[in-house]
Amino acid sequence: MGINTGTKSIDKGEIVVVEEVTIKNLISGNWVTSTSGKTDKSINPANTNEIVGHFQLSGEEDLENAVQSAAEAQKLWRKETGAARGAILFKAADILESRIEEIATTMTREMGKTLPEAKGETARGVAILRYYAGEGMRKTGDVIPSTDPDAFMFTTRRPLGVVGVITPWNFPVAIPVWKMAPALVYGNAVILKPASEAAITAYKVMECLMEAGFPKGVINFITGSGSIIGQGLSDHPLVDGITFTGSDGVGQRVGQAVLSRGGKYQLEMGGKNPVIVAEDADLDLAVDATISGGLKSTGQKCTATSRVIVDQKVYDAFKDKLVGKVSELKVGNGLETGSWMGPSVSASQLDTVLSYIEKGKTEGATLLYGGDRLEEKELAKGYYVSPAIFDDVDSSMSIAQEEIFGPVLALIKVDGLEEALEVANDSKFGLSASIFTSNITKMMTFIDDMDAGLIRVNAESAGVELQAPFGGMKQSSSHSREQGTAAIEFFTELKTVFIKGS
Repeated sequence: MGINTGTKSIDKGEIVVVEEVTIKNLISGNWVTSTSGKTDKSINPANTNEIVGHFQLSGEEDLENAVQSAAEAQKLWRKETGAARGAILFKAADILESRIEEIATTMTREMGKTLPEAKGETARGVAILRYYAGEGMRKTGDVIPSTDPDAFMFTTRRPLGVVGVITPWNFPVAIPVWKMAPALVYGNAVILKPASEAAITAYKVMECLMEAGFPKGVINFITGSGSIIGQGLSDHPLVDGITFTGSDGVGQRVGQAVLSRGGKYQLEMGGKNPVIVAEDADLDLAVDATISGGLKSTGQKCTATSRVIVDQKVYDAFKDKLVGKVSELKVGNGLETGSWMGPSVSASQLDTVLSYIEKGKTEGATLLYGGDRLEEKELAKGYYVSPAIFDDVDSSMSIAQEEIFGPVLALIKVDGLEEALEVANDSKFGLSASIFTSNITKMMTFIDDMDAGLIRVNAESAGVELQAPFGGMKQSSSHSREQGTAAIEFFTELKTVFIKGS
């Protein structure tokens, strides 16, 4: 086991440690401490007096050990059949499924999303593992006709090699799994570097994979700062590819580092996702989807709705319904029954959200509802903010252009679909977008003209099904796609083979 546990009693009640947990790195099949012996703590954003656990502050030597381990293990792993690799993923899915309650609870304690959301995410991880386990038995090439009647020509694929997996804190089960599962089933070795804010949750996922029986060195896990471990993975000549999800600024640096040494990279970054509410929309449906898409997980999703572009003919009616329903939401600890929205993940993220709320007011938008730091009773212990709704928003304002990653909705009034699309496309991002309309012509116009990788009609902007390609346009991604059958394009290299008898 890569974990040390114990209990700790505190006399003054200043710090609460439910369980003293110190997780270790996983390198070459062994759970090991960092060479420095240094650790950092993960705290509960709903109650900052509670320590969830400690994780290793790894350094360059730890990273080098992980890379060498993966490179050596991949030589044999690539020779395994797809069916054999898939069988281990199937077993990992069963183990993860048996631990949904435990892992979801840890997720809620560590990064704040409500327990029902955490359970749903963990169940999604189970489904992703099973989906890619099946990929081990699917085709990896095609026969191509040759102009030479005596020749046989076909394509086949080989694993990329060693893959560095750099993941964020907002989906600490689903994102690591949807990157690692295809990488592994296609014959790669992986090194997971999770976000520190969700390191304990990610560790528990790795426990499930390890228990499933992956050969030593095929899966590796290393925690620490992005500037050391993330950058080190990006720079390392033995790391054949990097798959990254995070902010656009960090993603650009990762891509430049990998590109400079001829590696392969896949970047999924920010979003400033619009929802268009046409004059013929079902307003109740549009309001519910805007709230779900924009405020669940405290708005901490790359596909979260942040710009709400509403036709002037229904603007006031939509606004009134939206404010009325948002005012009924309960903000609180995600482990408590009835809590609909939890805290921001950290003090810095809360500060970012509050600073954008102030920017919105300073730049001339009208704060219709919320936007307050919540500090009454138990909420004072956490990073809570009430969901904010802004009126009178212009597309040039910061709250309409910059990713906030928090529960902030910016309402923009437009005259017709043409103007709505101009506003929706007025962004450097192009991840997801949705429209609410009953008119088929408007639907098709939106599908054709919206600059986004994920298009949803009469549904919230957040979310994508695991069997479908996922990725963005413009600065939201590196123009690659994750999930579904599209994953094979990144995690393998294509060979064309021409055979002719002597």
